[in-house]
Amino acid sequence: MFAIIRVSGKQYRVEKGTQVLVDQLDTEVGANVENVEVLMLGDGDNVQVGAPTVAGATVAATVVRHQLGKKIRVFKYKAKKNYRRRIGARAHQTLLKIDSISA
Repeated sequence: MFAIIRVSGKQYRVEKGTQVLVDQLDTEVGANVENVEVLMLGDGDNVQVGAPTVAGATVAATVVRHQLGKKIRVFKYKAKKNYRRRIGARAHQTLLKIDSISA
């Protein structure tokens, strides 16, 4: 069984036992996450699509750790004007482990 969930405004396809990186959540490590919206459930030929969410469907997830993402470097310049800027950023992320999917 798989589910399409929405966490922090982004959608992810998950199955039981998988781990997914999402934008940082304000929860402690080891805590359960319950504010997960289930948009679609699928089990072989049986597919339930929500409008906008599937009624009665829940996905239980546990926070494994918080981490920083890969560094992104941005370089801007203007030709012949001696203008150069280099900046970098790292996204704060949370690793979730999907414990169960129930309809």
